[in-house]
Amino acid sequence: MDYRCEAPDIVKEFLSYHEVVKGHSAKTVDEYYLDIRVFLRFLKKKRGLAPSGLPFDEIPVGDIGLDFLASVTKTDIYDFMTFLSRDRVKRTGNGGFGLTAASRARKLAALKSLYKYLTVKTGKLSVNPLDNFDPPRLKKALPKYLTLEESKALLSRVGGRNVVRDRCILTVFLNCGLRISELVGLNLSDIKADSLRILGKGNKERVVYFNDATAEAINEYLKIRKEAGAGEPALFLSEQKRRIASATVHRLVKRHLGEAGLDSAAYSAHKLRHTAATLLLKNGVDLKVLQQLLGHEHLNTTEIYTHVESTDLKIAAAANPLARFKPGSDDKNSPVKKEKR
Repeated sequence: MDYRCEAPDIVKEFLSYHEVVKGHSAKTVDEYYLDIRVFLRFLKKKRGLAPSGLPFDEIPVGDIGLDFLASVTKTDIYDFMTFLSRDRVKRTGNGGFGLTAASRARKLAALKSLYKYLTVKTGKLSVNPLDNFDPPRLKKALPKYLTLEESKALLSRVGGRNVVRDRCILTVFLNCGLRISELVGLNLSDIKADSLRILGKGNKERVVYFNDATAEAINEYLKIRKEAGAGEPALFLSEQKRRIASATVHRLVKRHLGEAGLDSAAYSAHKLRHTAATLLLKNGVDLKVLQQLLGHEHLNTTEIYTHVESTDLKIAAAANPLARFKPGSDDKNSPVKKEKR
């Protein structure tokens, strides 16, 4: 569904800029619009410009123009953030109200990008209400990942009618550290002798070299892949012989995790990417190399993986002179001398 057809003209210009000039994917641009649309609906309702009794998610925004965006104040932004944290309906099966800090931060980032475009890039506005506006504080949680033994258990216990395909998918995740969008986007033509051509975020290409285990898994899958979907360029196919969907990959990863005796609620396809990064870093791969392999634009994004159980850190902890001290064990042998007065 093209959500952008209902967008105001000024917002359409902004979205086109991101897709054509900045090179962002259609999915990313759609998400920008959906976040901005929530803000525009909120403002129309706040200012009494929405039809009485009309559900929030049906408030039209196509009539909004530059003057409306120019009238936005910092107070409006603060009110919007309060609405998101307290009153916005959650998009989860559990229902409830109030979005997470990460969801609020994403919407704020979309608005900041819009007003930067209107003020800095085009000069259509002279005042940016989001200048110096602090984002919600995010909880810096450590990435969850499988241990080496858990990873081996996952790969060893793959079963089912699509066992060869699914094992190949899991092997690529765990060895190459791809995003799920990158995996489902792979084409047969992206496979080279010892590498994969990856189209990552922002349509940026990179090459990921694969090891012997990955090569073997891909070759085994290609034997059965050649028998199906002759006109389909995608590497990984669904049972309908079409490009496999992200949702299908999510489900199969969860299923195989459960069958391997692992907590499928705690892990996901993205956690397999975390696992690949963690295992590589633990085994001596340089952080800059890992950054290129994962397709991170900034090194500080890759640095989240430095939480690994470093041998050097364990050695440092053991080197503390108190490492083996137990109160009461050698107190008598090392009396504290009282200072003479």
